[in-house]
Amino acid sequence: MFPPVNDLKGRSPRIRAFSHLIDWLIWRLTQEYSTYFELLRRIFELTPLDDTDCRILKVLQKSGRMSNAELSDAVNLSASACHRRVQRLENDGFIRNYVAMVDPRKIGLPTTVFVEITLSTQADEVLDAFEKAVARIPNVLECHLMAGSADYLLKVVASDTDDFAAIHRRYLARLPGVQTMQSSFALRTVFKTTALPV
Repeated sequence: MFPPVNDLKGRSPRIRAFSHLIDWLIWRLTQEYSTYFELLRRIFELTPLDDTDCRILKVLQKSGRMSNAELSDAVNLSASACHRRVQRLENDGFIRNYVAMVDPRKIGLPTTVFVEITLSTQADEVLDAFEKAVARIPNVLECHLMAGSADYLLKVVASDTDDFAAIHRRYLARLPGVQTMQSSFALRTVFKTTALPV
């Protein structure tokens, strides 16, 4: 239950105004939601992560194979509490998956190419056809719908320029609805991370 804020005699006008605001917010929220349980659930949804959750996410983004015991030590939490929090983060969709980060040079794909694509039209059927087709190209790691001069930006990996030329002929040139395409080769990766700032 919320604490009463009715005893306002002798308080300053600012405190009385703030107390009335709190009363109005409580009244408005209770009108909006039928039960206090639903109200509290919605409130917690507004701030779903606390500092401990953020510490867990920061550590796991750097080392996803860490054991629960190692993780609990790293975030200064008991093993059982740490396990419950990780399960909640997984169930709530904050942690989508655990993957292995493969070194592209070790598997012969050291070349990264960014491809800007402009379509001939913005019709929904053209956009849908393009997005379905580009998702089937194995060398395309990312595809972003853009605001700007280009409609889409692709991140493509290849073994070298000849390999990219083959990818271009076999896949990119056959994408539906493409009007123009411009490719830019990355000379060197200065900085790269998959860790989100939490």
